[in-house]
Amino acid sequence: MPSVSDPDLSDAQLLEAARRGDVAAFNELVVAHQVTAYNVALRTLGNPDDAADATQDAFVSAFRAIKDFRGGSFKAWLARIVVNACYDVLRRRQRRPATSLELVLEGGETDPGFADREIGPERAALSAETAGQVQRALLSLPEEQRALVVLCDIQGFSYEEAAEATGAALGTVKSRLSRARTKLRELLTEQGELPAALERRI
Repeated sequence: MPSVSDPDLSDAQLLEAARRGDVAAFNELVVAHQVTAYNVALRTLGNPDDAADATQDAFVSAFRAIKDFRGGSFKAWLARIVVNACYDVLRRRQRRPATSLELVLEGGETDPGFADREIGPERAALSAETAGQVQRALLSLPEEQRALVVLCDIQGFSYEEAAEATGAALGTVKSRLSRARTKLRELLTEQGELPAALERRI
C-alpha cells in the first residue's frame, strides 16, 4: 500500500485516508491546497494577517469535519469553509485603516491577476498601481459578490464549484457575479482606462 507521502496519490486517495483519521494524509491535502485557500482569504479580506488567521481556522474546521465529507469537489468544499471563515473575520473585526493592503500589493507573494489561461504574460504586466486599484474596488463589493469574484475570476473556479463553495444556487451565482463584474468595471473605468486583461474578464 502506498504511503501518504507518495506524490502520485490523488486527492480522492488522500481524502479516504484522512476520513479514516490519518493526520499525515490530511496534512498532504493542506500542502496541496493551502495556497489557493490563503489567496481566497487574502482577496476576500484584503489583509494578510486576517487571511492567515482565516486560513488556519478553515483548515482546523476542515479537519474536524473531514469525516462528514460525502464526495464531490474537495476544492469547492474547502473553499466554502474558507469563505465562511472569512465572513467570521469580517463580522468580528473592528473597522480599521487598510494600511496593510499596501504590503499585500508590494510584497510580490501573491498574484494580483485575474484567472484567465488566455491572458498569459499580460497578467505579469499589470502594474502595482493597477493591482491596488483592482483590490480596492474588490473590497468595495458586498461580501457575497466579492467572494464570487475571488473564486471565479481570481481562482478560476467554475460556476458550479462556486455555487457549491458558497451554498448559493447556480442562477444566483451567475446573477451576483454579473452584478459584481459590472460594478468592478464601473469603478475601474472611473479610475482610468480599464486594463485589457481585466476588460476581457469583467
